[in-house]
Amino acid sequence: MDTLSDLNDRQRQIVEQLRGEGLLSINDLAEFFSVATQTIRRDINDLCDQGLARRVHGGVAPPSNPVNLNFRSRAILNEQVKRAIARTAADRIPAGSTVLLGIGTTIQYVAEALAQTPDTTIVTNNLEVARLLCNAPSCEVHMVAGMLRPEDRDLVGSSVLNGYSRFAADYGVVGAGSLDAEFGLLDFKQFDAEVSNVIQTNARQVICVADHSKWNRGASHRVAAFSQVDEFVTDRLPEAFDLARTAPNVELHLAPSGI
Repeated sequence: MDTLSDLNDRQRQIVEQLRGEGLLSINDLAEFFSVATQTIRRDINDLCDQGLARRVHGGVAPPSNPVNLNFRSRAILNEQVKRAIARTAADRIPAGSTVLLGIGTTIQYVAEALAQTPDTTIVTNNLEVARLLCNAPSCEVHMVAGMLRPEDRDLVGSSVLNGYSRFAADYGVVGAGSLDAEFGLLDFKQFDAEVSNVIQTNARQVICVADHSKWNRGASHRVAAFSQVDEFVTDRLPEAFDLARTAPNVELHLAPSGI
């Protein structure tokens, strides 16, 4: 399988059910989808081969360490929610803007949503962003130079950070590997945090995009407190978290379902 669209609808639904329920029975899945257990086993084999699921006795479970999934596998997780968040964020960015886009799968969907925005200048180290914008003649795209990181489909190194620093952008869009009520935006890798930091420094308006699954995932590299971003776009907040109290100046935008 080479593209996200190569997953069939049933496989996508299985991935989403795994995210919500944690453990699924093969027999229950066969009954739910009204197919033979052999069909479900083939679906599960494909998902396990891609790192999207893990076989257990009589069923299937989420991958044991989703942090280590490759870029394409992470992009599949919560895809529709990420697209909704991305569309909501892109609608905040007017035509003619210069936008810094960094690391992460939700950022890919922001780029896709920005493709039809006229006269947009995009600066990125994200190869998926660049690939998507090859078919966006209204966008001027600047790739910052660096060393290829194949598993994440981006470029890394001090030259990447220097490249972003050459721009004074209208907007910077950052993601997060993890969200924490006390520490705000976190990431699993130091360089990923550094990219988000340099984007914040060189953008007049900073938008954070992250879905609900990012809460309390245990990343250790600090990116920013919630109070250090201007807008936060997500699908929903944890019941115990009061963003208005934690960061009263941050604009919250909840992406509508069904996009």
